[in-house]
Amino acid sequence: MAVSTTRDPKLTLAEALDELGMSRAAFYRLRARGKAPRLLKLPNGQIRIRRSDLDSWWDTCEVSAC
Repeated sequence: MAVSTTRDPKLTLAEALDELGMSRAAFYRLRARGKAPRLLKLPNGQIRIRRSDLDSWWDTCEVSAC
C-alpha cells in the first residue's frame, strides 16, 4: 500500500481571507455563529485553515440555481 507523502496545505488567516474576499471582522462574525471553516490555532496564537476545510466550507456555501 502506498503512503501519501503530501500534506494538506494550511493557509494563514490572511491568505484565506484574501481568497474569500472577506474582512477579518466578517470572518469572526461567521465564526461566532458557528458558520466559518474549521481553524487550527497554533501554540504561538497564529491561526491556520486547512485547504481541504476551506474547500469543503466553500462547497456548503454553494447555492443551486433553479
